[in-house]
Amino acid sequence: MTTTQTLNSYIRIPKPNPQASVRLFCFPYAGGSSLIFRTWSNSLPNTVEVCAIELPGRGMQIRSAPFTNLENLVSAIAPVLLPYLDKPFAFFGHSMGGLISFEMTRLLLRKHSIIPVHLFVSARRAPQIAISSPPIHTLSEPEFILELRRLNGTPQAVLENTELMQLLIPTLRADFAVLETYTYSPQPPLDCPITVFGGLQDSEVSHNELQAWKEQTNAKFSLHMFEGDHFFVHSAQSLLLQFLSQKLEKNFR
Repeated sequence: MTTTQTLNSYIRIPKPNPQASVRLFCFPYAGGSSLIFRTWSNSLPNTVEVCAIELPGRGMQIRSAPFTNLENLVSAIAPVLLPYLDKPFAFFGHSMGGLISFEMTRLLLRKHSIIPVHLFVSARRAPQIAISSPPIHTLSEPEFILELRRLNGTPQAVLENTELMQLLIPTLRADFAVLETYTYSPQPPLDCPITVFGGLQDSEVSHNELQAWKEQTNAKFSLHMFEGDHFFVHSAQSLLLQFLSQKLEKNFR
């Protein structure tokens, strides 16, 4: 039986493991919650403690207003993470979560001289590449829902549930605002390894946009592609977790 531990409103640990040698902090995609990562501990080495990040506007933070600006979001989470960075840690972020984890890494390095042992970025173009498509967070509700359908990240049953969508749309709009108002600030490359994951059928992020993450590290870089669209984090989860396991085990041999 799994007992979820809530350290604070931002961090949920599906399977507490005080003896773990590394903590893996997982950041969700736009509209996603900590539930995305609820079973990951079952497939990762017992030396890894999964710490799922719960962003405002969902899950345990459903009553908190979601952020619309990345810098403010990262600044709010960082002080909460600090007490749990007393052992080696890694970051994993999918899509929006990848950008959050990158900027979190830069903030922790800049302000606290702390850096993860590994940064895992999934389904997110390198931060120095500007978004070319027009913003969607300001669209009318019907147009916004059409874009959500196209992105294929929201279940059909949810999209067709009018009451539920009324609850979700403010958070989804806020998350897309976080992405679409982001401005990259050039800084020296990181000294931690970066591993990037992509979907072979992802129409949102190209191979070249993923490969460009190599510019963000002085350490090892690798790129792995999986079958699936932008949300291969679900469809190819088993294989993705195998890769994560291998990379994390290499850090602690």
